[in-house]
Amino acid sequence: MKFADLGLSDELLRAVTESGYDEPTAIQAGAIPSVLMMRDMIGIAQTGTGKTASFVLPMIDILAHGRTRALMPRSLILEPTRELAAQVAENFEKYGKYHKLSMALLIGGVQMGDQVKALEKGVDVLIATPGRLMDLFERGKILLTGCNLLVIDEADRMLDMGFIPDIENICTKLPANRQTLLFSATMPPPIKKLADKFLSNPKTIEVARPASRNENIEQFVVKTSERGKRDTLRSLIEAESIGTAIIFCNRKTTVRELAKSLQRYGYKAGEIHGDMDQSSRIAELDRFKNGTINILVASDVAARGLDVKGVSHVFNFDAPWHPDDYVHRIGRTGRAGAKGRAFTLITPSDDEAIDNIQKLTGYQIPVHDMGGAERETTRPVGDREEREPRKSARGGRSRSAKPASEERSGSEKRTRKPEGRKPAPAAPRSRDDDDGPDDGWNGPMPDFLSVGFGS
Repeated sequence: MKFADLGLSDELLRAVTESGYDEPTAIQAGAIPSVLMMRDMIGIAQTGTGKTASFVLPMIDILAHGRTRALMPRSLILEPTRELAAQVAENFEKYGKYHKLSMALLIGGVQMGDQVKALEKGVDVLIATPGRLMDLFERGKILLTGCNLLVIDEADRMLDMGFIPDIENICTKLPANRQTLLFSATMPPPIKKLADKFLSNPKTIEVARPASRNENIEQFVVKTSERGKRDTLRSLIEAESIGTAIIFCNRKTTVRELAKSLQRYGYKAGEIHGDMDQSSRIAELDRFKNGTINILVASDVAARGLDVKGVSHVFNFDAPWHPDDYVHRIGRTGRAGAKGRAFTLITPSDDEAIDNIQKLTGYQIPVHDMGGAERETTRPVGDREEREPRKSARGGRSRSAKPASEERSGSEKRTRKPEGRKPAPAAPRSRDDDDGPDDGWNGPMPDFLSVGFGS
């Protein structure tokens, strides 16, 4: 099947062809005709299947006829994160370049002034995160009564981030007689309930079983210790032929610390997490896309929907707490038919998390044999090469290198651990989200800090 067979306009087909596409993906082939027929629809598809274009393309043709009114957008697309909203906006600009459609992007982390000015002129397409949209609505800066097409994208991510009450509130403010499209990688009961409540006789298109294995991605688990994680990661980076890689961590603090550690070793590494302001996040993503850096350390804010071409590897520095997040993390590689490799570093405390991932995917992830590479990363401190890291053949530091700031002699390591006691485990933490607070220590107070307290 070709895009020309889907009923799209000649102008739109021209833009699609110039973007390098000829044949639609399965979700695009199934969704586009239904959207053009003005039907409500539920699209269930894995990340990396071309889901965004499956609603952007038909929306452009639908909105080609009509006119805008001040403060009353004609269509609304809801996204869980700023990055996803910005990516959808890029798709509209790319595919809609031969249509005279106006667009506004409502996201947090930037000034409202320009956003309000765009709304006052009238927009055909409004792309928004729920928080900023509700904020402007409550200030009387936007009316939703003229919105006849609603897209709820990444619905399961919306659920994870606690946005479902906002989504329900927004839906009540739109016209009852509208077209609604809902897209999700999985269909948990709360999302099914949302669809039953706000969609009218929807057509369901499921192109692959949710959370099924992507055959283009080679997956491995790598056994290590909590103390040896960084050494293991650097060994993997050195051993693999990496083009570009994303490294996922569970906590924002870990993202920051790991990115700085990799930079000290000479790697071209950057970071992205929910505590960064929007301009910094966009700038970091641009650096990653244009090759200024080739390693991006990220929290789960970057796991869903971001489409960066040529990501060859994904590393889970931390095993994800939720198995669905594993699918979305590794889905940053192996996209559009390309091959990819995904490694998950595991410690004994991660056994339950890995079991849950394997149950969800129905795939027994093989253990990667490091072949002694991890041991090679820790040479005696007295070795001259250990004191001054040397460059590897690919421009990074060698596996045997270790910065002085991270060196610890054997005696220093032993004195840091209280004798006769096991360290108390850290308490579970909430997951990273789009605008959540920084993750701090919330476990028990270490013994060496408790001296003088309560005595």
